[in-house]
Amino acid sequence: MVQFGWGMKRISTASAALAASVMLAACATSPPADPAPAAAAAPATGATPVAVGGQQRDLTPDEKKVIVEAVAPSLRNAGAAKYRWTKFPVVPESDTVAYCATVDAQSPHAAYDGRQAYIVDAKVVGGHITAAVMGLIAGGKDASIVGGMCAEHGLNPNNAS
Repeated sequence: MVQFGWGMKRISTASAALAASVMLAACATSPPADPAPAAAAAPATGATPVAVGGQQRDLTPDEKKVIVEAVAPSLRNAGAAKYRWTKFPVVPESDTVAYCATVDAQSPHAAYDGRQAYIVDAKVVGGHITAAVMGLIAGGKDASIVGGMCAEHGLNPNNAS
C-alpha cells in the first residue's frame, strides 16, 4: 500500500504507479496559476527540483521541524521516528521545491515498518524551507516508487544521512 499525503488515500502499488504517472503528466501540462497555494496543497510531483548543482547545505533545525510536521501524520508512533536528511541547496532554484529523504519509523502498514522514503513539497522563503506538504511516503518494496518520483526531480532519498 502507498499513502499519498493529499487525502491519505490508500491504493495498491500498481494503482500508485499509474496515479504517479498521471499526476506527472498533468503537472507537465497544467502549471498552477498561483505558486503560493500550490506549495500548500499540491502533491510533490509539481515541485521544482531542489538543486541542479551548486553548493549544498544541511537543513536548519527549523527547516527540519517543518518537514517532520509534514511527515509525522503518515507515521505510527511518530515520536520514535529517526529522520535521515539530505542536503539542500544554498540557493534554491524556486520558491516551491521537492525535498526527498528517508525516515526510520513504524508505518500504519506493517510491511512498510523500517526505512521509508518520502517526498514533500516545500515552500522556500529567503532561501529557507518555511512550509512543507507530504507528497508520498512508502517503505519496503514500494520505496522504489518514491525513489522514482524523487529521481524525476533530480533527487535521491537514499543520499540521506
